[in-house]
Amino acid sequence: MNKTINQCLCCHPLASRRHFLKSLLPGAVAFSILQSAAPARAETPQTKALVLSCIDFRFMTAERYFLSRKNLWGEYDWTALAGASLAITGFPHPSDAEAFWDQLDISYRLHHIQKVIVIDHQDCGAYAMMIDSNLSKDPERELQVHTDYLNRAYWLIRNRYPDIDVELYLATLNKAEFQPILPTVENQI
Repeated sequence: MNKTINQCLCCHPLASRRHFLKSLLPGAVAFSILQSAAPARAETPQTKALVLSCIDFRFMTAERYFLSRKNLWGEYDWTALAGASLAITGFPHPSDAEAFWDQLDISYRLHHIQKVIVIDHQDCGAYAMMIDSNLSKDPERELQVHTDYLNRAYWLIRNRYPDIDVELYLATLNKAEFQPILPTVENQI
């Protein structure tokens, strides 16, 4: 009677050492490659700025265009809160300011931003609701109120993050121009 014994190729009397070594070779090569390879690491994105704008949809396209003209295309984090600078001051909702500070901290720690850009705009519904429903009817007063809140936002950011530059802008409604607002001395606000 002929009995068949199931044996692996390496133990089978008819198997050659050559076959055995050939079967080990791919595993040995793969192991040595994996041992010498550095662990995979995700590249940490570097952005130049955090942009805070109002949620108003009328300005989104103009804001993107403006930021591209500032050579920031694709190199910024963007967050939007109703009233922009108004939200940073926490008026009337402290939770708006808290949301901004959380986003700024994340952007600063993860993306190593060097600048914050705050963009307010004319005819802002948040300013109308919180400050004065007729604010946009008086352009001089509207500019002054936005300038005041943008300056408050400037100093709040600079006091928490003194190494970050801050730029302030007021976007016009008709031509979507971005008027720079220069910060005042902290005591003057």
